[in-house]
Amino acid sequence: MAAHHHEDTTSSIPSPIIMVMVPFTAQSHLNQALQLSFLISSYQIEVHYAASSKHNRQVKHRLTGGEDKSSDLLSKIHFHDLPIPHFLSPLPNPNSTTKFPAHLQPSFDATMHLRHPVGTLLRQLSTTTRRLIVIHDTLMFSVVQDVADIPNAESYSFRCVSAFSTCCMKSLYKGESIPPVEECSLTNEIKRLAADQAEFVKIKQGDILNTCRQMESSYLDLLDKNESNLNNKQWAIAPLINRVRNINSTGGGNECLLWLEKQPPKSVMYVSFGSSTSMTDEQIEAMAFGLKESKQRFLWVLRDADKGDIFTGEVRNLKLPNGFEESVKETGMVVRDWVPQMEILAHRSVGGFMSHCGWNSCLESLSLGVPIAAWPIHSDQPYNALFISEILKVGIEVREWADQSEVVSSFAIKRAVERLMDSEEGERIRKRAEEVGGLLRDAAEEGGVSQMEMDSFIAHITR
Repeated sequence: MAAHHHEDTTSSIPSPIIMVMVPFTAQSHLNQALQLSFLISSYQIEVHYAASSKHNRQVKHRLTGGEDKSSDLLSKIHFHDLPIPHFLSPLPNPNSTTKFPAHLQPSFDATMHLRHPVGTLLRQLSTTTRRLIVIHDTLMFSVVQDVADIPNAESYSFRCVSAFSTCCMKSLYKGESIPPVEECSLTNEIKRLAADQAEFVKIKQGDILNTCRQMESSYLDLLDKNESNLNNKQWAIAPLINRVRNINSTGGGNECLLWLEKQPPKSVMYVSFGSSTSMTDEQIEAMAFGLKESKQRFLWVLRDADKGDIFTGEVRNLKLPNGFEESVKETGMVVRDWVPQMEILAHRSVGGFMSHCGWNSCLESLSLGVPIAAWPIHSDQPYNALFISEILKVGIEVREWADQSEVVSSFAIKRAVERLMDSEEGERIRKRAEEVGGLLRDAAEEGGVSQMEMDSFIAHITR
């Protein structure tokens, strides 16, 4: 009798599954992978996050608003500081002809050496669990290739970009350019790195996409149809960000939130170009005058692109026109620190977002119902800008992508700010952005489409 009883308890408690996240090293990829890790850990699954010590430190530091402090969310994740070769961390070059952050290439190349440390970690963890689930960035297939030799492991790719931009890029490689966005500014080095992943794609058993079916269903279907791996499954789970509230950051961010408190509802244009954009001195000057002449309120995050190692050495001093900050102090604020973007976009005073249209920023803005003044710089951003302005109609374009080599004039900037913040057209776009925000937030609620896809993924990996 006792033996029978014993058997019962073991069958009802399956040995746990363990999930390992293997992110790519650019900030937006690190951050999306961490948000997904939080979401998976909320299902009581043990989650490991494997990257170099520098990149682990970076993603934690940014999450907590620049304090290297722990948080309840972070304490649930097991971080593994894996060894990578030393890499150079040069300053970005704002005058480069291609706007892709080529100065990060040494850190990208060093990351490709993670195959052996990752393989060792996976083999080690696989002995302690019934099933090992590896989720990795689409640029990290070669690094996780040893999954194929671990009998109880399976891998899933995590796409940090929109389904629309993925479809566009695939058609570009096939030589059909739909839509007519010329070659997005990518370097040969990053194209080569992406191409090196192709031979390992067959190891994955599915894709997790940081997008929402209600927003991109036709493009998700198109990706699914072109999938060579027949039993490949697809889960679209965005927005990640509303499920797990971020830690309110203390530190640099609060002064801008205090400033926003004093502004009227929906009156402020938030201006930020993410972590991989470097503007020339000339462009910074045009931006300053354009914002000032628009007579609209603004909160401008003025930072250079991240370096490969954000904790070392000097940063470029970004100069504003003499007396600029003093002259706009009633209506504008310039911040040079890392800011809590979600809290800013969620603030009632913010009525628009001038953005480089990285997918992370697009999703954050849209899920909070904030319309976008799109100013794409490189990679998938021109496609996202097109998607935002032409397909969803929740934003406007600051300039034509074809003019990307020229400085955007202060007049064009002034006009874009006025169109979005102070016109009937802007009102219509804002209404539409609020509707899309409602859709996205509903998708992430209990019974919503993204929440159901997430539950379905969890059911699949714990089957």
